[in-house]
Amino acid sequence: MSETPAHENKAGLGEADDRALEVRAQYEKIEQRVLGRTWTLPELAVGFTNDAAYVGRLVLAAERTWGIDGDVDAELQHKLAECLWWVFVLADRLDVDMPEAYAATMDRINAGLERTLRGMGA
Repeated sequence: MSETPAHENKAGLGEADDRALEVRAQYEKIEQRVLGRTWTLPELAVGFTNDAAYVGRLVLAAERTWGIDGDVDAELQHKLAECLWWVFVLADRLDVDMPEAYAATMDRINAGLERTLRGMGA
């Protein structure tokens, strides 16, 4: 296949990861002032799942089977980006190198798909 291997895209994900953690640090300052502590890992996970679930509703809205107030496309862009942010935040708290994990996972999936396609005569 002619696509760029996932490991070659790692630099862009590294920059996104860094930016996500910069933004998270700002949230932590606010949490410290308001709550006297920062969010726990379970609280972060609930935040992620809440936003991910809303993406499902936005997809329904984009297909015109669920109504929402506002611009569906703008909301989808925002929530998808926010979900990506949550993934970087959770990965950091769980000591997962997300750019490396992504690259390795995409390489592994791609190799498996290539084997499947070869087996299908494609």
